[in-house]
Amino acid sequence: MWQDNEHVYGRVSRLLHWSMALLFSWQFFGMAVKIIVGRSPLTAFLVGTHRPVGLLLLVLAALRLLWALYNAGRRPVYAADTTGRLARAGHILLYVLMLLIPALALLRQFGSGKAFSAFGLPITQETGIEIAWMMAPADLLHGPLAWCLLALIVGHAAMALFHHFRLKDGTLARMLGRRLI
Repeated sequence: MWQDNEHVYGRVSRLLHWSMALLFSWQFFGMAVKIIVGRSPLTAFLVGTHRPVGLLLLVLAALRLLWALYNAGRRPVYAADTTGRLARAGHILLYVLMLLIPALALLRQFGSGKAFSAFGLPITQETGIEIAWMMAPADLLHGPLAWCLLALIVGHAAMALFHHFRLKDGTLARMLGRRLI
């Protein structure tokens, strides 16, 4: 089953969800190593992957949003109560941050005047000209919003586990691909 239905998320949704979870883990692990370890070969490697992985996350987030919109009428529905409204708001905020944070970084990259390649593909060319208004938003917001995203992701995972172990309502099973009985 590739598409979502009212009982379970389809293969495409699950692939996008779990691959992005893995890539976000990589990004936050790299930043944690940078903060804890400081300069080291491991830090240099991890931080060296941050921009290409961030660009990949932007592309995946855009694809994920388009796929979610395409499947909107088929997906499992939110509860009609306050909990459901909070879950919907949390998911919308996740999508906003997943798109906004790497978009800000990409804007900064364009404004830096430096060349950037991701996975062998040239993204920006060296101009040597910095454009301050393009760099300022990411300089101000990229890091703080990323840590907000991490807090939201931790809350998202905690709620999935709460639903699974405490409420036993099958919410986590929907993203694991198990059909509810």
